[in-house]
Amino acid sequence: MISKQDVEHVALLARLELKEEEKELYTQQLNKILEAAKALQELNTDDVPPTAHVLPIQNVFREDKVGKHIDPEKALSNAPDREENFFKVPKIV
Repeated sequence: MISKQDVEHVALLARLELKEEEKELYTQQLNKILEAAKALQELNTDDVPPTAHVLPIQNVFREDKVGKHIDPEKALSNAPDREENFFKVPKIV
């Protein structure tokens, strides 16, 4: 069970300023969420295999193919600054 003090503590950690009505509202809402989670724990899941996704998902890969590439001179033609065949940008630390 979530208490009003728990909500105040989390709000303090999150640097949130909550009004008194909000504290009451969030306390009620969080307790309802915990009740729903408790109801789910009572379900029999013995015959349900563990899954990461509800639907079967698989990665789709394609063959790498060599294709047309833009000419380096054309790619760098509008570069404000360049060094050989590379864009030159300011160092960011």
